[in-house]
Amino acid sequence: MSAARARGAARPSPPQAAPALAELLAALPFACAAYARDDGRLVAANAAFEAEFGQLEGYRERERLLAALHGGGVDVDPGSEVRAPHNGRWYALYWREAGRAAGVEALLLTAVDISERIEILDSHKSRQDKLLFTSRLMSVGEMAATLAHELNQPLAAIVNYLNGSLRLVEQAGGPAQVERALLAARTQAEHASAVIARVREFVRAREPRRDAQNLAQIAETVLELLRLEAERQQLRIDVDLNPALPAAYADRVMVEQVLLNLVKNAIEAMREVPAARRALRIQARVNLDGEIELRVLDRGKGLSPAESEQLFSPFFTTKTDGLGIGLAICRSIIEYHEGRLFFEPREGGGSVFGFTLPPAEGRT
Repeated sequence: MSAARARGAARPSPPQAAPALAELLAALPFACAAYARDDGRLVAANAAFEAEFGQLEGYRERERLLAALHGGGVDVDPGSEVRAPHNGRWYALYWREAGRAAGVEALLLTAVDISERIEILDSHKSRQDKLLFTSRLMSVGEMAATLAHELNQPLAAIVNYLNGSLRLVEQAGGPAQVERALLAARTQAEHASAVIARVREFVRAREPRRDAQNLAQIAETVLELLRLEAERQQLRIDVDLNPALPAAYADRVMVEQVLLNLVKNAIEAMREVPAARRALRIQARVNLDGEIELRVLDRGKGLSPAESEQLFSPFFTTKTDGLGIGLAICRSIIEYHEGRLFFEPREGGGSVFGFTLPPAEGRT
């Protein structure tokens, strides 16, 4: 066989359509083609169809075209919407009886490009999701502000009662064990008041105040708030923060809330882990991009690939009693700080959650 004949066999020549059908398809503004009803071969196609589907393997055979567009050799309903694998564009497919064309009974396919419409719908859905997210966040913020206000007064009263009890014990020379218990109770009540004060400051509408912040001090504050919970869980916490770590350019209250959320999540992730393995580690470094990177490492059960893909989506949660807004809020806070919030599996089991912040040098 000659080289010319071999080349001709490798790619069949365009189908020879009846002149009337070819003229009709050429006049249509959409991608159109006619397929034989009996064997499914391509009978005729206009230039738009060749341009849109000519690169799709097997487009000259109806069954192979359907298989490529639908994942199987199946028939389709009129107006079915598909995404073409070769160019990623969306099409609405319309099949109609075309009668006899080019000497055979034919089916006419019209493919309308609806990619722009799909993008607009996706954009609208994304905006609606964001509006719903914002609305629910506002509700959560209002509830948090109300709870903080309502709890503040009873906590203040509890602290006053404890102070009075301590004075009575001291005057009466009461047992040392009672005095230690009262001191511990007062400390925890003061911690609770501090948490509420931070919640009120966080939900209050205000302009963030970014300046130089010492991450070691922020970590110390957060761990002090969670110390009782860690002791109850018999959990060891290791802090590896170099004193020479540069100051971060951040809003202290916001970053405290992010770190508090990550550490609380890490503690909760290890509730079902044997006590000997319950270890939490906080470390920080300056990464290759010159950002300050802080990581929280746990030894929990970790996350599946499917969970990790949705991790930062609003209202997605792996907890039975969770709202799914914690990490989404954290990501918004870190992105406001020109950083990024990230997750990665920990070698040997567990999870690593971290975030980056810009250094304060040159900003203040």
